Amino acid sequence: MIALKLFSKILVANRGEIALRIIRACRELGIKTVAIFSEADRDALHTRFADEGICIGPANPLHSYLNIPAVISAAEVSDCEAIHPGYGFLAENPEFAEICEASGITFIGPRSEHIKLMGNKIQARNCAVRAGIPIPPGGVEGVSDPEEALQGAKQRISGDHKSRIRGWWSRYQGRTLRGFLQDFILHGAIRGKLLV
Repeated sequence: MIALKLFSKILVANRGEIALRIIRACRELGIKTVAIFSEADRDALHTRFADEGICIGPANPLHSYLNIPAVISAAEVSDCEAIHPGYGFLAENPEFAEICEASGITFIGPRSEHIKLMGNKIQARNCAVRAGIPIPPGGVEGVSDPEEALQGAKQRISGDHKSRIRGWWSRYQGRTLRGFLQDFILHGAIRGKLLV
């Protein structure tokens, strides 16, 4: 049987319900927690449940929860062995995971190279195919030609989707499905706003 060594102290790099769940789990495992918070969250519930709390900046999340140097500094000054990002904020930021690794702080989550890989949907699909994992219909290469993207979108839309789109669209513009596909789906997909 393998004995796992638990951390003695973890910095929770999130707020609200997410932070509370992490703090509660750590408490059950006998792990001390440090909550970070913005000036606006000073009296938030997660700051009261954690063993320690550190203010890392103003209310704007860009200057507090997303401020990587402030988060790393908070972990270092409080002698935390690990950082749990929860989800959102820094959880899917490969640079943050890399900085944690370089600072000797364990990032509780995927390694930075895996976050980078999964952040690129084409690379992620190719990785899944190589691993034998089924993927939804669609290519494993990017599409740069708008006409090719339109053809792919048309092939992936089922009859049921078409009838719903026609009904919805007829109430607003009365345009054809082709016009809808070209103007809405294609251009939205190219801008990354809508996936078909």
